[in-house]
Amino acid sequence: MTVAPSATPSGTSGSGTASSFDIKSANLPLVALLLRSGNLKDLAADFSLRFGDVPDFFDQDPLVIDLTGLNAASRRQGQTAAEIDFAALVALLRSYRVVPIAVRGGTPAQMAAGLAQGLLPAPDARVVASSPPAPEAQPAAPATSASTPAPSAATTTAPATAPEVIVPLGALVINKPLRSGQQIYARGRDLVVLAMVNAGAEVIADGHIHVYAPLRGKAMAGARGNTEARIFALSLEAELISIAGVYRTSETPLPAHVQGKPTQIKLIAGPDGDKLVMDALA
Repeated sequence: MTVAPSATPSGTSGSGTASSFDIKSANLPLVALLLRSGNLKDLAADFSLRFGDVPDFFDQDPLVIDLTGLNAASRRQGQTAAEIDFAALVALLRSYRVVPIAVRGGTPAQMAAGLAQGLLPAPDARVVASSPPAPEAQPAAPATSASTPAPSAATTTAPATAPEVIVPLGALVINKPLRSGQQIYARGRDLVVLAMVNAGAEVIADGHIHVYAPLRGKAMAGARGNTEARIFALSLEAELISIAGVYRTSETPLPAHVQGKPTQIKLIAGPDGDKLVMDALA
């Protein structure tokens, strides 16, 4: 009597090992929201202020909610950990085209509330802190700094909370003047503007911003947290300048040594936080 050999199931080798897939480690770039307040009304107002006029700033980016700083502040002040309305928080974030997937740094009660809304615990998630750039020669002209903190949002791939961002694409080049109300966003790249940026116009880039003409509107470099980004202007007359969320507005007049002159603006880390430093270019 002849017995036929058993058939090998489709998608397996003769040894029975699955061959239709592999399991490997993967790294997922995340945006990190570093909460500093449990007041969602304040958070909504800050999000609107920072991102309301940039509707495509996020593009369904996965996000981790980081409660570490919020709870550390509560402990220092002897207060009870804040209750977080995760359902409302998730809805707010989704309205800005970010996808909350995880939570870290919470108390047991906060973590349980987050998990109840479908978030995953992410104790090993790490936010890349900003670091001071390598030392470089300083020009003779005095440097002026400003350090107004931006609203509480940061990125990790995108704000001591600002993560590094790699800017791999070629620069976006604009060769026409930008009028009031116009906005240009160079996502994932540098921005080069060869004409005037008028008052009321906005230029935003994930990398550096170069304006080879008067800069009279708003310029926001390192928009997704790149602390190494810089702003260069042939004539600095800006209403607002910002790098990685640290900004300075026209409410504080520009110093005389850079007003209307070729200027480089960079972010310097210090013991009191990151500061904008403006140097006149020769």
